Amino acid sequence: MTRVLNAGRKEPVSGETRSVVVFLHGYGANGADLLGLADPLGEHLPDTLFVAPDAPEACAGAPLGFQWFPIPWIDGSSEEESMAGMSRAVDDLNAFLDALMVDEDVLPEQVVLFGFSQGTMMGLHVAPRREDPVAGMVGFSGRLLAPDLLVDEVTSRFPILLVHGDQDDVVPPQSLPDAAEALQNAGWEDVFAHIMKGTAHGIAPDGLSVALAFMRDKCSL
Repeated sequence: MTRVLNAGRKEPVSGETRSVVVFLHGYGANGADLLGLADPLGEHLPDTLFVAPDAPEACAGAPLGFQWFPIPWIDGSSEEESMAGMSRAVDDLNAFLDALMVDEDVLPEQVVLFGFSQGTMMGLHVAPRREDPVAGMVGFSGRLLAPDLLVDEVTSRFPILLVHGDQDDVVPPQSLPDAAEALQNAGWEDVFAHIMKGTAHGIAPDGLSVALAFMRDKCSL
């Protein structure tokens, strides 16, 4: 049985929803952590609804935050617990996206996933395995999990932008080219990348500007 994800939202500036951006936060954070980005983005995407769910589990490594799945080297969980947690979170996120599209009366091609860190990992794992392609995915400071499985399991392809800080000491910057290579090997043509120079594990203004341009130009928001 899937768990219902609590989500904050920022309504479209225009008052009419023609597209949706779903923020997927990182380990130990919550939906509100990324929802603040709706203000600068919404000025340029007036018909876009921004939604930011909390991950389904309380985070052992950050008691006031949430996690999509445990991380063994941070919280002492086992690899088995981590994999089981991720499997459950995949079902939860899929159910959330299905319900969101029905409730907001939008099609998959009107939805963009916008992840950070563990949220990027979730988005890059879930979206390619959904039946219908979303409009696109923006992934900050994350990595592609189980890249060796993607070739056989991918069912939909869509534009992807990968963004990473070159000073990231949480998720290595090398994760970006590794993910891009794996995606291309799995048949992706529209994979874009941006390196935020001098940036650690975070979202810098130049990265956000590139993400906005990507969503407008490649995802037709």
